[in-house]
Amino acid sequence: MWQTLIDTLDKLGEVYDNLAALGEKKRSALVVIDMKSLSNILDAEQLLTAKIQKLEQKRLELLRGLSKEDKTLTESTRAKDFYKKAPTSADEKKLLQLHDRLSKNVERVVTLRNNNQILAQCALDAVQGQLNRLSGAAVEPTYSGKGAGVVTHQKNFDFKA
Repeated sequence: MWQTLIDTLDKLGEVYDNLAALGEKKRSALVVIDMKSLSNILDAEQLLTAKIQKLEQKRLELLRGLSKEDKTLTESTRAKDFYKKAPTSADEKKLLQLHDRLSKNVERVVTLRNNNQILAQCALDAVQGQLNRLSGAAVEPTYSGKGAGVVTHQKNFDFKA
């Protein structure tokens, strides 16, 4: 069971590596507003997040199974303390390495996600600004009751003609 846990943590690390690589590609696509690439990246991200969910579920089941075998381990035991109960010191060392790798990868993916959210919002704002400019919209120097800017639209076309 310990070897299965090692394999699962290793696979999780690989998937998070791939997710981080996609996050960097997404950043490039957002900067140049390449919607086709962005769509492909989002599809690939969706597949990776599904893999992560399955691997996480498997990891939790393994941890529960191992905690049933050793009564000193509970669900509240910290991961590093849990790994110290591995049958061999080589397994313990490998588990700790994989845990550190996974922690760094998760942190990296979260940072990339947060940065990409900012870029996506900026891209949406740029598109909104262009659409407003094309439609003749103007932002008033006041705010609405909800705190948003007041946008007025100039009538450029008479659709009844």
